[in-house]
Amino acid sequence: MDAQLIRIRIEGLGFSAKTTYALLALLELAGVQASGDRLQVGEIAARQSIPERYLEQMMSALRRAGVVRSVRGARGGYLLARAASDISVSDVIHCLEGEDKRPLTNEGSSELQVINSLANELSLQRDARLSRTTLADLLAERDARIASQAMYFI
Repeated sequence: MDAQLIRIRIEGLGFSAKTTYALLALLELAGVQASGDRLQVGEIAARQSIPERYLEQMMSALRRAGVVRSVRGARGGYLLARAASDISVSDVIHCLEGEDKRPLTNEGSSELQVINSLANELSLQRDARLSRTTLADLLAERDARIASQAMYFI
């Protein structure tokens, strides 16, 4: 295994643009879930500066996976298919990116084996954290940040 692949796997701890956009859109939907409102793709795209056509594709994938529902008609749009507390970040990632369950092998030099072991451990910890982090958790953190910023400026 070459050093470039190791670098890619370690850098892969962040989110892709697709996942980031989807989480932004889902947070918008989670924010209006209690009121029962629906949001249209254009509205979400404008609020979060997401290319509308790209968002449409992601929302279709999320709909097929049962993360969101779409409603047709004059008051149509998208809404979460389940409670925000029942949708984990890992659900979203697996829907859009697929599952990456390829552990790094224990081949190569001792140094490479140590690095691969660390990368595997980080990947397992990341997966566990993302599985237990829900849209409701992200929404609560967002709301707390908004509240603290509002109080700071008063």
